[in-house]
Amino acid sequence: MRVLVTGANGFLGRRVVAALTAAGATPVALSLDPGGIDEWVESVAVDIRDRAQLAAVVARLAPEAVVHLAALSHVGASWQRMADYFAVNFLGTENVLAAAGGRRVLFASSAEVYGAVPASEQPLDEERELAPRSPYALTKAAAERLARGAGAVTMRLFNLVGAGQATAFALPSFADQLAAIAAGEREAVLRVGSLEMRRDFVPVSDAVRATTLLLERGEPGAVYNVATGRAASIAEMLDRLRAVSGVAAAVVVDPARVRPIDIPLLVGSAARLEELGWRASSCLEEELVGLWAAARAAHGLDA
Repeated sequence: MRVLVTGANGFLGRRVVAALTAAGATPVALSLDPGGIDEWVESVAVDIRDRAQLAAVVARLAPEAVVHLAALSHVGASWQRMADYFAVNFLGTENVLAAAGGRRVLFASSAEVYGAVPASEQPLDEERELAPRSPYALTKAAAERLARGAGAVTMRLFNLVGAGQATAFALPSFADQLAAIAAGEREAVLRVGSLEMRRDFVPVSDAVRATTLLLERGEPGAVYNVATGRAASIAEMLDRLRAVSGVAAAVVVDPARVRPIDIPLLVGSAARLEELGWRASSCLEEELVGLWAAARAAHGLDA
């Protein structure tokens, strides 16, 4: 099966391309900058905001399915870049669905669309009314409406963990700072945002398995949570990462890293996905080890 993957050069996209290849499919990587994509993968530079360009690429490649991962995804940055987030996450999705022309599409959304929900009403299931609280979440919720209307399968990803995620996000930022401290590049002070929020942390390898399964077996127009059903605070995850690293550092809250609005708790039920045979793994610690190893390498500690 020939599958187009948008956002193929991203944190999840690179792994999905590799998994599709291993499963015998033929992925074609679509990305703004395909330079980092493995040379054995066919890749095409395309901007999903360019409707005509995208339509021409899809028509030429004639895939059987599309995995739409391309997005701007940093919640905090969405407050400063609302127009960009709307153009990429909403209009870009509209363009992808139009170009797909009725082909099977798997769309990656976010648990942020649920908004703030009382702890007594969690874990969240897919029937929960959406109440987005950030520009990012709003664009994803709106794009979901388009995707479901077009018969796409939607997966709502909870917080992914693993090596290769941008350091703008909390855990990669912590790992990067710890590695810089270990390398003697900065003082032994870890600067953080709010640590009280509790999230459902999903190993990125589990999200890859969910992606390939939903591409094959997801019900058109349906939504599936990709979640573990367990919550941990950012503080707990920081402690685990510090234990993995073995680096001692003071922790200081940096007001610049605190979001204007944050959601106290997000934890999901993956019962619908589990009906298809998916199960959450217990490899979160392995992903933290991988995250730390990547940070060490980036700072020349393994050279």
